[in-house]
Amino acid sequence: MSRNPSRLDLVAPVSLLVACTALMLAYFTLPLRALGYHHPVLSWLVFVAALVGLSALLLAKTMAVLAGRARRPAAWLAFLIFLAMTVFAAAYYVIAARPGDFNGLHTRLDALYFTVVTLATVGYGDITPAGQAPRLLVILQIGYNFVFLASAAGTMSRTLRANVESRAHRRS
Repeated sequence: MSRNPSRLDLVAPVSLLVACTALMLAYFTLPLRALGYHHPVLSWLVFVAALVGLSALLLAKTMAVLAGRARRPAAWLAFLIFLAMTVFAAAYYVIAARPGDFNGLHTRLDALYFTVVTLATVGYGDITPAGQAPRLLVILQIGYNFVFLASAAGTMSRTLRANVESRAHRRS
């Protein structure tokens, strides 16, 4: 059976697009405010569980990539980075429901925007954490970005570069 390389090359990007679209649909439709300052212990437990699970997945996928055992590593790492952004955006949205904790964060899009700005270390200053819990959450995201997302992005970059070099070598 002959394989069509161009069709196989589209599987990972299309799968990534579908998965990220589904994730955004869930983010914008799930009743996230069922958590929040009315249920602080439950909210923090859900957030910590999500981060621990996500960290385990990122570590496992990164180790598999470095060991040469990963299938579609760039797509998986990109999805996990996108998932981390969504987890933090959801946490910001939930925590911003408490009056006075966040200045300028009112909608889910505000929360996603703040997450991306924090991840990119741009910090426009239009949304600021005012309360102690939001500041703790920002500190956690910055630390998470440095440790997990930077290593995943570096691994993804090395994988993509190796793939490009391998294809160039096969053509010559």
